[in-house]
Amino acid sequence: MLWTMATFIGFTILVAVISYVKTKGDDQSTADGYFLAGRGLPGFVIAGSLLLTNLSAEQLVGTNGQTWAVGMSPMAFEIVAAPCCIVLALFAAPRYLKSGITTIPELIGLRYDRSTKLWFSIAYILLYIVVQIPVILYSGSLVFENIFGVSKLLGVTKFQSVIILCVVISIIGSIYAIFGGLKAVAVSDTVNGIGLLIGGFMIPFFALSVLGKASGGAGILDGMQYLIANHSDMLNSIAPADSLPPAVPWTTVFTGLLFLGLQSWCTHQSFIQRVLAAENLKEAQKGALYCAFLKIIGFMYLALPGVIAFALFEIQGNQVTMMDDAYPQLVAQVIPAPLMGFFAAVMLGAILSSFNSVLNSVDTMFTMDIYKEFINKDASEEKMVAVGKKIGIVFAILTTIVGPMIYFFPAGLKTFLDSLVMLIALPVLTAVFGGFFFKYLPKYSAKVVLVVHVISYGSFLLFLSDSIHYLYAVLVLLPLELLIMYIMNIRNKKNHQVEAWVQEDVGAVDLTPWKYRWHATVFIIICVIAVYVAFSPLGIGTWGYAQAW
Repeated sequence: MLWTMATFIGFTILVAVISYVKTKGDDQSTADGYFLAGRGLPGFVIAGSLLLTNLSAEQLVGTNGQTWAVGMSPMAFEIVAAPCCIVLALFAAPRYLKSGITTIPELIGLRYDRSTKLWFSIAYILLYIVVQIPVILYSGSLVFENIFGVSKLLGVTKFQSVIILCVVISIIGSIYAIFGGLKAVAVSDTVNGIGLLIGGFMIPFFALSVLGKASGGAGILDGMQYLIANHSDMLNSIAPADSLPPAVPWTTVFTGLLFLGLQSWCTHQSFIQRVLAAENLKEAQKGALYCAFLKIIGFMYLALPGVIAFALFEIQGNQVTMMDDAYPQLVAQVIPAPLMGFFAAVMLGAILSSFNSVLNSVDTMFTMDIYKEFINKDASEEKMVAVGKKIGIVFAILTTIVGPMIYFFPAGLKTFLDSLVMLIALPVLTAVFGGFFFKYLPKYSAKVVLVVHVISYGSFLLFLSDSIHYLYAVLVLLPLELLIMYIMNIRNKKNHQVEAWVQEDVGAVDLTPWKYRWHATVFIIICVIAVYVAFSPLGIGTWGYAQAW
């Protein structure tokens, strides 16, 4: 235990020291310096920060829990992220950097009007504070409680342990997000990203080694052979079209799931803020495309361990009954004691990354889109930075209060709360991409789409989500909302009611693209195809729908 604590504290301190050294001389007295790291992030930092912003404890535990239950089809969330990153690099990033924006609501305001900007800003901030950040805090605290038994170590109840862990995560994450600004967040993400790749990849290899020995073999190769020979149905990523969550129907992989991925990777503020902080377009495209490759190999630690866990627990006769228990139990069994502290630090890094990234984005949206626009138009750069730090403390306290309360919610309600993000996320994608596609839209069009979506998707959640996969709802709603915009655009164009919208180049950064972007794109697409072929009946999977629960 002493060595575990020493390695845990050591790696955590190392991340903090590197972040401090890399940011101590930066000018954070301006809005660009604080919220956008002075628009100077290189590609590899953007890639690492994008990866860690996306990756949270909920994914490590949740996605592996899903593959334990239904096989490899949930790996689609990782693989489909790659083409979404391609769209970010080739389509979205050039347009975002051309406008020199700080937030997505700011772009919506430029394309439509101030009131639309306010609508989306408030909706986004409320959802982040009430849903997304508290869920990150709660799921992170649950990981440490389940894997490391914090309540037993401290002699407290499980709920008290959750409260303590939520407070600790909030305090450490807030130090980066509030006092360090975006660059401190991005640098810490990059270092933690390296640790995560090392720590995350350890799990499947250690687990296969344990599986090999448990099945009468000697190591990793024997474990893989046993898995393929006895559980090839679970290694098949092609789920039937009528599958329900947590499985991903094959018909939705490059349709509804792709749309879902586009809103995450191309319009989610906490992701996009890293690209907006790029030194130039070339570095932004490098970062997005590097991240695409990292997401492809992510199935190794975000999906495969769940299937290995099912096979191992079946041999041992101690099969878990809840999805979220599969990954923690696997980690506790297969990680050697000397490495447990390092793995704990890596897990903390993933949790902190998601927390401080979203908190930093909420601070940015409130300061730039609400305070500067509607409260104090004449605010100086120093005043905006000061407001961002103060409101960050307020938001951190509020979310820390809400986070432990999720402990009392039933699992279905937690899932419902997570899905609430889609009430705003999808219409944001429609508003942004529709605004680029259609040049004659009326100013109120994004509001119409928002209202239509909230009513439609909200009705689906209430009445149909138990019988129809939510990705089918996404598949229907995005084209429908774009069709509504198209009709409004055609009508305005014919009636000459508005002039064509022209995006202005504000000269924020150099817009020369990366010359190897197309080579990287082709390579990424080949990798996506190769992984899907490997985990299909053409590779190591067999037909049949695995369902372990």
